Amino acid sequence: MEVKIGVQNANRELTIDADLAADEIEERVTKAIAAGGVLTLSDTRGRRVVVPADKLAYVDVSTGVSGQVGFRS
Repeated sequence: MEVKIGVQNANRELTIDADLAADEIEERVTKAIAAGGVLTLSDTRGRRVVVPADKLAYVDVSTGVSGQVGFRS
């Protein structure tokens, strides 16, 4: 799943390609916001993204990466 995370007061969004299902990503976001903690997601290459839940502007979850040009590693 491609996940785009908007962070308040940041010019760029964070984009990761996660191995999680959309429902699991939604559950993690909901729990992080409810607990007032942090949202932690890992991408397919092992990179970990940690964002304070109170700084989340939006989380966009889409299926797959369409229209990508070039090689993927």
